[in-house]
Amino acid sequence: MSSPLFLIAEVTGAASSESAGGVTKILDDFGIRGPFLLAQIINFTVVAFLLWRFAFKPIIATIGERQEKIDAGLKYADEMKAKLEAAQQAYDSQLREAQKKAQQIVAEAQKATKEFADKQQKEATEKAGALLTRAQEAIELEKRKMLAEARVEIARLVVSTTQRVLARELSEADRSRYNEAASRELSGV
Repeated sequence: MSSPLFLIAEVTGAASSESAGGVTKILDDFGIRGPFLLAQIINFTVVAFLLWRFAFKPIIATIGERQEKIDAGLKYADEMKAKLEAAQQAYDSQLREAQKKAQQIVAEAQKATKEFADKQQKEATEKAGALLTRAQEAIELEKRKMLAEARVEIARLVVSTTQRVLARELSEADRSRYNEAASRELSGV
């Protein structure tokens, strides 16, 4: 077996010495025969056409369809991402509004509670004052009643004592006059 450089030298040398016969010899040396070469070219062309027609063309169409679907999916994903961001912003906005409303409700509830507590305290103070006033009035009434009872008792004692004293020294007419005068004075006072 010769090296490729020697083959090239032989081919070029042979080509220059024999122009038409040399090409045939070179083709024979490489094992290339014209009719077989022509048949192989025709076979290659038919196989290439069949592959192109029935394999590559449908595969390229399928790849194109898939690329369109991928592009549509990416576009849809971008749209959904934008909608999700808009929904998130709307959610955040609603959440902020809800927090503000909740704070207002809490503030109003605290205010109402304070007002209610103040009202209850005022009513309790008024009731306590009214009870105190009624108690003082009851005490005053009880005091007057006791004083009246004491006066009656004192008058009775005075009359009784006066009767004892006068019974010894006064007549019956004088006693009755003194008793009536004493009763009138004590009743009028």
